[in-house]
Amino acid sequence: MRKLGIAALGAVAALTLAGCATSGGDAASEEGAEIRVWLVGTDTPDEAREYLESTFEEEHPDSTLVIEEQSWDGLVDRLTTSLSGSDSPDIVEVGNTQAAAFTSAGAFLDLTEHYDELGGDDLLPGFVEAGSYDDKFYAAPLYAGSRLVFYKKDALAAAGLEAPTTLDQYIEQGIALADANPGKSGIWWPGQDWYNALPYIWENGGEVAVPDGDGWDAQLSSDESIAGLEQVQQVMTEASLAPKDGNETNPQVGFCDGTTLQLSAPSWVKWSILAPTDAETPGCPDQEANLGVYALPGADGGAAQVFAGGSNVGISAKSQHPELALDALKIILSDEFQTIYGENGLVPAKLSLADTLGTDEVAQAIAAAAGNAKLTPASPKWADVEAAGILQDLFVKIAQGGDVASLAEEADQKIEDILNG
Repeated sequence: MRKLGIAALGAVAALTLAGCATSGGDAASEEGAEIRVWLVGTDTPDEAREYLESTFEEEHPDSTLVIEEQSWDGLVDRLTTSLSGSDSPDIVEVGNTQAAAFTSAGAFLDLTEHYDELGGDDLLPGFVEAGSYDDKFYAAPLYAGSRLVFYKKDALAAAGLEAPTTLDQYIEQGIALADANPGKSGIWWPGQDWYNALPYIWENGGEVAVPDGDGWDAQLSSDESIAGLEQVQQVMTEASLAPKDGNETNPQVGFCDGTTLQLSAPSWVKWSILAPTDAETPGCPDQEANLGVYALPGADGGAAQVFAGGSNVGISAKSQHPELALDALKIILSDEFQTIYGENGLVPAKLSLADTLGTDEVAQAIAAAAGNAKLTPASPKWADVEAAGILQDLFVKIAQGGDVASLAEEADQKIEDILNG
């Protein structure tokens, strides 16, 4: 594990967890315990949740495991409060870009001595780095996923188009599809969705922020980044009819009702699109034969550099049952649990389980995208940037037709104020 070399603690430095890394209940307190697991969103399949609960309770018949689903919105604030209180959950999922904020603040138990038994070098290396701080291992990979482009095969065929091979061609085709199909999005892109903007910045040679001595230099206003942001605005204003201030939740809705012809989304969205019509959030399984997928193409061909989404998972430093929590974490990182992720289109936490993704075109697109994926700036304060909504606000204004250069300069200043504050 490589030392991250970042000393800043971010807003979550308010967590007063000194001395908690070795705290926890004694053996007696482990009897009849309730282990609380915070999972975020709906990405973890029901089958995996049921496996975790049943396996844990089989192994610990006097104890129970309860999964408490959280939403991504406001997660950093809720975790900051919960992990510092007396009623902390035992195991928590965090986004991989948020992990550094909590590992650097001492919010998680040190798992370094358990690294090998949790998976060791079979764990996704980029996510191990995201969950490590000061040469110590705090938060393991949970799952990963890269963004793919999902499209309606009949729409591209009707327009005489094939899957694009460059980013410029992707943009041109998205606009052409929108023009040829009034009332429909050639590329569905709600304004708050900043994750999908990152490839445009990176493919033009830009960056969000880079290390600068002991601080960070935000670079959204560089010439390279501006070129990418102008492409983003072109897609948002000419190819998309998604709400300019909307977020990226439930992208399957437009695909299923026919108003979305293409969208870029995490690989597991395939299962949202193909969900049963009587599911809590219904999909359109009748569209399976019409569902196409490819990796977002790069500026010069091949797969674009896309955001490496996914999550880490750690044990709260304030867990009252650290031994039981560790047992639950071992189940989460077991081949059986992680295989369920792979079979549902999420990249498992272990390299050895990559083949569980299958061999269909989604699996092939995942492999192509994952090989060129990138992360957000590796600062413990990056979670504060996300929590402040700086990028969401930026892209809403870009979607609304605002001046890209001035908006980028404003965002750079806000990012630097946080990362260097």
